[in-house]
Amino acid sequence: MTGPNDSADATGSTGRHDAHDPDDPHDLRHHGDAEIRDARLTDLAVNVRANTPPRWLRERIAASLTSLAAYPDERAARAAVAARHGLPVERVLLTAGAAEAFVLLARGLPVSRPAVVHPQFTEPEAALRDAGHRVTRVVLREEDGFRLDPRAVPEDADLVVLGNPTNPTSVLHPAATISRLARPGRTLVVDEAFMDAVPGERETLASAADVPGLVVLRSLTKTWGLAGLRIGYVLAAPETIAALERAQPLWPVSTPALVAAEACVSSRALVEAAGAAERIAAERAHLLAGLAEFDEVRTVPTSQGPFVLLHTEQADRVREFLRRLGFAVRRGDTFPGLDRNWLRVAVRDRATTNRFLQALDQALSAVGATTSGN
Repeated sequence: MTGPNDSADATGSTGRHDAHDPDDPHDLRHHGDAEIRDARLTDLAVNVRANTPPRWLRERIAASLTSLAAYPDERAARAAVAARHGLPVERVLLTAGAAEAFVLLARGLPVSRPAVVHPQFTEPEAALRDAGHRVTRVVLREEDGFRLDPRAVPEDADLVVLGNPTNPTSVLHPAATISRLARPGRTLVVDEAFMDAVPGERETLASAADVPGLVVLRSLTKTWGLAGLRIGYVLAAPETIAALERAQPLWPVSTPALVAAEACVSSRALVEAAGAAERIAAERAHLLAGLAEFDEVRTVPTSQGPFVLLHTEQADRVREFLRRLGFAVRRGDTFPGLDRNWLRVAVRDRATTNRFLQALDQALSAVGATTSGN
């Protein structure tokens, strides 16, 4: 399935894209941090949980600075991650954020026919292109609720990448549906960077050691506010972990990041993350209810992540008006399958959301008045 905005191939089920394709209208290297370089803006563009990292985590990280003269020792953090998911340590690889894992997958595995399910985080495709691969895009459609149809993925794809819950659509795909993509000779990569923001982490495949070729990626930067520290991990079969580890440089994860990893999978942290997930769900419901009041706006009704994807005509102009009113939101047209009429909005506390909804009302009115005036 391909969406109408995939200019490379708008008629078939997939489109093949060369590395650095000059005809591709989507800027795969654009990320939400580019929207908030003005510190005066309220950040609704980046999906890092607000008011993080918490004090107890900052203190743990700060205490690690006295040991910086020694080379990083990952053993304790790796064991802690393995225990958190009930897996042997041979199935765990620590990385400098989930983004590094995409590079390792693109360069460390024998891939010849990769497919990426869009709209989703663009870094997996960018990494594959940079490694010289031709990428098949499988573009999910709004009219299908951006839900995954395993039949849309080419049978000959030997690596398939998708997010769950998916950034930017906020759709949570059933684990059973994703598992249908697994088959001998295929690596199935599931990016679960936002799964800990889902109450109960339902639909996770992190501990599913019986799905052939499964690779699950996790990030600790979103829930814990560690984007500047870079820490994540890969869960996969031991032979896959070994192949990815060979592609890593020596000591890829710093000592403070290793300390953070161990802390963030502790019992205390898991309880705190579970509470945060419940609060996010309530605040997301409030945001969606507010957006439903606007006739000009439609959203993905099944949103389950800490962000909401919305459609409105001339969203690019609405985004600029929002900036003037003090709010940064994520443009949607850099995601394959979306165009200039889409925006992604991070879930924040109720007071911030209410201020945003007021600003959105002003922005929609301003764009409507300008359009009618033309």
